[in-house]
Amino acid sequence: MGKRKDKASHILNTSSTLLGICFLVLTSIKLNNSSETTIIDQLIAISIVMFMTSSILSFLSMRKTKKPSAHFEKIADLIFLIGLFSLFIITMLVTLNIIK
Repeated sequence: MGKRKDKASHILNTSSTLLGICFLVLTSIKLNNSSETTIIDQLIAISIVMFMTSSILSFLSMRKTKKPSAHFEKIADLIFLIGLFSLFIITMLVTLNIIK
């Protein structure tokens, strides 16, 4: 297994874990505010889409053996980084009581 394959597996593992955390946070918010839709819900949903996309692309990267797999991995890496940054921003906004 080459270095590229190892990187894709790390992206898949971490993004799927963060995807689960996002689902847990969204479920917790929905249980507390059963009928309200908040800004946090929408921001977490965006993070869910990013981590899901990153997971799918990194999985496809590991499955393919030709040149497109490197392209999938680069996109998965970039989307993962954006998702991670968005989750950080959401956490800071909630922690500092800027959004509720």
